[in-house]
Amino acid sequence: MTEFSPVAVGFIGLGLLVVLMALRFPIGIALGTVSLSGMFVLRGPSAAMAALAGLPFEFAASWSLSAVPMFLLMGAIAFHTGLTRSLFSAARKWLSFLPGGLAVATNFASAGFAAVSGSSLATAAAMGRIAIPEMLKARYDPGLATAVVAASGTLGSLIPPSILFVLYGIFTDQPIGKLLIAGILPGLLTAFVYAAMIIGRCYLNPNLAPALDEKVTMTERLAELRKVWPVPALILAVAGSLYSGLATTTEAAAVGAFMAFVVGALQGRLTWRAFIDSVQESLASTASIFFVAIGAILLTRFLALSGVPNYLATLMGAWALDPILVVLGASLIYLFLGMFLDPVGLMLITLPVLMPMFRALNLDLIWIGVLVVKYLEIGLLTPPVGLNAYVISGVVGSAVPLSRIFHGLIWFLAAEALIMALLIGFPQISLYLPNLMSN
Repeated sequence: MTEFSPVAVGFIGLGLLVVLMALRFPIGIALGTVSLSGMFVLRGPSAAMAALAGLPFEFAASWSLSAVPMFLLMGAIAFHTGLTRSLFSAARKWLSFLPGGLAVATNFASAGFAAVSGSSLATAAAMGRIAIPEMLKARYDPGLATAVVAASGTLGSLIPPSILFVLYGIFTDQPIGKLLIAGILPGLLTAFVYAAMIIGRCYLNPNLAPALDEKVTMTERLAELRKVWPVPALILAVAGSLYSGLATTTEAAAVGAFMAFVVGALQGRLTWRAFIDSVQESLASTASIFFVAIGAILLTRFLALSGVPNYLATLMGAWALDPILVVLGASLIYLFLGMFLDPVGLMLITLPVLMPMFRALNLDLIWIGVLVVKYLEIGLLTPPVGLNAYVISGVVGSAVPLSRIFHGLIWFLAAEALIMALLIGFPQISLYLPNLMSN
């Protein structure tokens, strides 16, 4: 027996979790420590040890999770074989005539790389090394040059393949293929809204992005397109096989990784060093994701034993006359916590608490998944712990202060407010393509 009710123990555990994360404990360790301690208090040592012995294996043995290292490997090979530079070069040739043309090119090149990467941080880091020096050399405003890379890097979380959608699908028991396809239109919407904002700002204030004195012939533009043929090939291999139903998520991920390997080899860019670096990066990222996810699985069991999700669902159902109010409430939670937590940790911490409420209100969990991933993207841009901003700061060093990067991101956060209003107000933007898959 305990002095507190099970629900009280659950809330105390969540409070301790927040404290541990504020003290900068690794998220996986914080999740596991709080969860096992809570199960020990509620059910005794045998229950805690049984959970520790069984749950991590059950999670790691999930066949769907094998898509994670495959998607990561595909993106790593694409980066180490120079695909990122080719994308930026092609986008520059085609878009440099626009106001803020280099920034617009960076935005769409990032969208292209996101389609073969699946990682926001990897997209931002890869494009930052290539695009920012070119924009600064062209006397672009440093805030715009760095912010566009940090913001467009978030497309790696939305445009398939997306590691966050894979994890969301596993934790919520939703079809991962439909989730990945659901990210396509919101991802394109984000890229085009960003581009419109950049063009508008640079048209009204040409000092932000001086016009380039470049004359590019159509022959040169077409020649650049021939260098980036692997991008549509990989997109078709992954998204096409998913959309058509020819492959499961895991099979599509394996096909994508194999295609990236073949393309790199055919182009003569896949050296032994590039292959080893790609495999090592994929293994390290996979291990990190699994470590946090196992902690989240333990948290889910602890909260289920405490009754916190049912308590909150009942409480929410009592006052939420409009499901949109619940979505807006969850939005505030993600916006606030996203300022402090990394995306994987934030998603896996909040899903056990919020998902029972969404289910109780019969909300479409594919649509909710898109909103959650979008809020996780926004968290990558908001201070004080906007990870993409810190990635870009690491790329540019002392050339551009971190404060200047965050200041430049204000415009992109304003664009995100418009995008989120559209996605919440018009769920079909997210659901149109997935609904066609069921026909």
